[in-house]
Amino acid sequence: MDKKTFDFVLGKGEDYRVEFKENLSGIEKDIVAFANAEGGRILVGISDDNRIKGIEINNRLKADLQSITRNCDPPIHIELSEIDNVLVVSVPESSKKPHRCSQGFYLRTGSISQKLTVDEIRELFNKQGKLLYEEIINRDFFLKDFDAEKFYGFLKKANVSKTLPQQDLLYNMGLANSKGEFNNAAILLFGKNPSKFIPQGIITCVLYKGTGKALIIDKKDFKSGIISNYNDTKSFFYKNLRLRYEIKGFEPRKEILEIPEEALKEAIINAVSHRDYSEKGAVIQVDIFDDRIEISDPGELLFDKADFGKRSISRNPLIFGLLQRINLVEHVGSGIARMRKALADAGLPEPKFDFTNFFTVTFYRPALKETTQKTTQKTAQKIIELIIANQKITRAELAKETGLSEDGIKFNLNKLKKEGILKRIGPDKGGHWEVKQTKKKAG
Repeated sequence: MDKKTFDFVLGKGEDYRVEFKENLSGIEKDIVAFANAEGGRILVGISDDNRIKGIEINNRLKADLQSITRNCDPPIHIELSEIDNVLVVSVPESSKKPHRCSQGFYLRTGSISQKLTVDEIRELFNKQGKLLYEEIINRDFFLKDFDAEKFYGFLKKANVSKTLPQQDLLYNMGLANSKGEFNNAAILLFGKNPSKFIPQGIITCVLYKGTGKALIIDKKDFKSGIISNYNDTKSFFYKNLRLRYEIKGFEPRKEILEIPEEALKEAIINAVSHRDYSEKGAVIQVDIFDDRIEISDPGELLFDKADFGKRSISRNPLIFGLLQRINLVEHVGSGIARMRKALADAGLPEPKFDFTNFFTVTFYRPALKETTQKTTQKTAQKIIELIIANQKITRAELAKETGLSEDGIKFNLNKLKKEGILKRIGPDKGGHWEVKQTKKKAG
């Protein structure tokens, strides 16, 4: 590692292929985790906040490291180098994985080394082979197929320096090998036309009329790459789910989905980061019915169902880690809990989870009558509050403050007048409103 690459790695911080440690304590877990994944570098003498603390590099330190690697099962080969009083431990991807240390099996997931049981790690490698699908080099994909604009947009959002040449950037981000050949993760994230090379890497969103699949109202196939697909799916939700508007003071109105966005976001991120991309002919499916939303992705659970919601093992740890860098993934293993909390906070039923060859989450939509009634009551209350604050407020001003059309304001004013809550004093121009009753009597 040269000084320029060292500075880049230090500025980039920990990720799927980089770990910082102040000393050798616990380093065997990270060595095993990197050997079981795509390999990586451990920088010894660096604090967690990316500061160089340095370490005394001597023969005793190097001998201790070699002893640690020999005691792994099977033993792991490492390479050592030094820069700025920092020991760089390079761990290549192993052809003999899975490995374990005295504390067990570990696998790199995002920026952490996650402990797995022997059955979990065997299941993972048995199902996908010793090389994960995202790691496989695709020799039909060339530089002309790579979308540099997407890639540099990602680096900017992830606050990653662009000081290195593009090929070195791709290598250090784990998206290409030392020859500059791209892997499947690079295609899924930054390909100009990813579906040309990985047709199963799309999201199909369908809106149905009723509670079955007989009548399709709207259907979209999103195929521009994982991050674009995620954003396009969010837009599909906003287009086809019911919204209510929240207005506080002079702030812009806030659109709130009938199903909390946090829950939908977690479900989509879970699907794109954990799905089995080696399953050809199977896509991520989003189905919106009158009473529910179903989000399905191909791939069985990689751990016991009893641990569901308590831990997370990704089939695509590189993709998972890169999504972490742009804050689409938060704490590893907390997504299901956040999903459940978002629904509980909104007063909605818990999601339903089904485990077959597909993983499916079902969200139950609030009843239309109940939603409409609550929205109408809140709109009427907002209009009354605005009139109490300014009895001469106009329809146009009410429309601006509530986000309704002027026709919508007219409908609500007439309704409130019929209910005896509002009374118009004087003409349309120059007159004013009078509130006759409280909203409690109106409800």
